[in-house]
Amino acid sequence: MAQDRPRVVIVGAGFGGLTLARALRRDPVEVVLIDRQNYHTFQPLLYQVATAGLEPEEIAHAVRGIFQGRRNFRFVMGTVVGVDWDAQAVLLEDGDRIDFDYLVLAAGATTNYFGIEGAAEYSFPLKTLEDAIALRSHIIRQFEEADRHPERIREGLLNIVVVGGGPTGIEMAGALVEWFELVFRKDYPHLPMNRARVLLVEALDTVLATYDERLQQYARRQLRRRGVELHLGDPVARVTPDAVYLQSGERIPTRTVIWAAGVRACPLADRLGLPQTRGGRIEVEADLRVPGHPNVFVIGDLAASRDENGRLHPQMAPVAIQGARHVARQIRRLLQGQETEPFHYRHRGTMATIGRHAAVAELKGGLRLTGPLAWFAWLALHLVQLIGFRNRLQVLINWAWNYFTYDRSARLIFHIQPVPADYLPAYAPPQQTTTEA
Repeated sequence: MAQDRPRVVIVGAGFGGLTLARALRRDPVEVVLIDRQNYHTFQPLLYQVATAGLEPEEIAHAVRGIFQGRRNFRFVMGTVVGVDWDAQAVLLEDGDRIDFDYLVLAAGATTNYFGIEGAAEYSFPLKTLEDAIALRSHIIRQFEEADRHPERIREGLLNIVVVGGGPTGIEMAGALVEWFELVFRKDYPHLPMNRARVLLVEALDTVLATYDERLQQYARRQLRRRGVELHLGDPVARVTPDAVYLQSGERIPTRTVIWAAGVRACPLADRLGLPQTRGGRIEVEADLRVPGHPNVFVIGDLAASRDENGRLHPQMAPVAIQGARHVARQIRRLLQGQETEPFHYRHRGTMATIGRHAAVAELKGGLRLTGPLAWFAWLALHLVQLIGFRNRLQVLINWAWNYFTYDRSARLIFHIQPVPADYLPAYAPPQQTTTEA
């Protein structure tokens, strides 16, 4: 790599970091992308890995494979633990330092437990491939245990509690009931599958609270019709190894709590000494630069970017992708001695699926879709957004197989060892340990 070129260091190979690195492919800069994993994960489909709809390798792609042949690109597999602002260098956990001329923080978010007692210790997050594999193995293990000891079903062995009524929560709940009804009913013919319960708990009085009221009603109706038990307007008070307690006093016996209730900025944000706002997000100016650091940008879930009315942008992939393209343009302007421009997020719509032939979509221009049309639109959009032709083909084949055979991929139990504490990344959620039945 040419040493006379300005070096752009990007922390995080998520949607924002990957998009920015690709956008700078023809610019006269050196690009260094840092991530603790050597692959990019398509997070919107993690729930399908967790419910055996897809395999892990189908929604992940090696970073080096994406950038093969790029002469101005370098990938560093490492964990960022801080930044030396005076020396303009990123600090890695093994002691290495990487100098930068421009720094872009795109490290993403982690699970937000809102300080609820026991939530971090006894629930499953869904942010990484390891999370999805661990959750899938745990759920199958509960059914194996129930098949051997049916008397333990009364202890909540087959109760799955999903906390959070946003898109992730309803997608997970819908996929679970289909998994149990279409696959586990055949895998475990001696189990009373009607006692396998999926319960969705939401603090607000509706699901998909940011969507149109008509779409909220449709989602609630479809979830109930498919067998999901809704507990709305009743927040979680605490979580224990064998139960979830709601603020109303209700106790739900369960060994499986899936936490889909919210996100906060990754822990790296707390270590940088930069101004932060709600959820740990780093304050940024209108052009996504950090105040007082004219060569440092923040994008995606980590950035406290705001719209014209001062409201924080949602922590979604489209915001990160558009922010990355904006930062690429601003770096070019700075290299040419020009002033930067403010970031304007263009909302093009949101989608969420509930299950086979059921989804909701809010598109640009106020168009709202429900049912099979929204479901096929959701499938097409996510298929196109996947990175790599091979991944798209594998996912398409798997979806077709699931659709026509009412079956799922290999339902294997893996034992995921927790990563040693001294190896945990500064910008990724820690591995969770859970109490098994």
